[in-house]
Amino acid sequence: MSKIIKFGEDVEGYNIPVLNEREIRAAAGILFFMMLVSILKVIFTGDFLMLKYAIILFLTDMLIRVFISPRFSPTLIIGRLIVRNQVPEYVGAKQKLFAWIIGVVLASIMFILMVIVNSYSPITGIICLICIVFLFAETSFGICIGCKFYSLIYKEKAQYCPGEVCDVKSRQEIQKTSWPQLLIVLVFIAYIVLTVFLFNNKLKEKPFDLFGIENSVQAK
Repeated sequence: MSKIIKFGEDVEGYNIPVLNEREIRAAAGILFFMMLVSILKVIFTGDFLMLKYAIILFLTDMLIRVFISPRFSPTLIIGRLIVRNQVPEYVGAKQKLFAWIIGVVLASIMFILMVIVNSYSPITGIICLICIVFLFAETSFGICIGCKFYSLIYKEKAQYCPGEVCDVKSRQEIQKTSWPQLLIVLVFIAYIVLTVFLFNNKLKEKPFDLFGIENSVQAK
């Protein structure tokens, strides 16, 4: 039974249970896409049905990860299939458990307010935003925001963090950012602002049908 209900895997060379960060990032990408599409549907159509289903699936997946085992999480299994040809990147299981408990709490609040009570409010909006930010940071940058809180709350240092960020080390030359590079970023931001200021009215115009396909369809 202990082999089934277990958080993390025993891997040779690691003195604590670990998880494969590549699978976790892939699973986060799946959940991010599901939540983003559901939220956009609410914003543009006012239809909450897809979001309710997304919340149920999100909560179910998190409950399986936390209270049974990550190896039985549907999204992590799909993530494993997607990245099966990539070399595993092992991370400590403890901080991931803490991060996913946060996910369970947030998803439970959403489930109660939106699915059971059938309501929406600034609370549900803020929680949706938090979930999207957490998932985006994980899948795009490999940054586990929930894991950051683990280090703040618990005195023990987290082990085997993604990208070895737990280890104190100097940056390699390729990781350093020069002042000219920072200036390029600032100029790029100014370029975006200037483009919006100068061309916003022009870009707001609806594009015309270049080949007249829409008109010909309507004529039929």
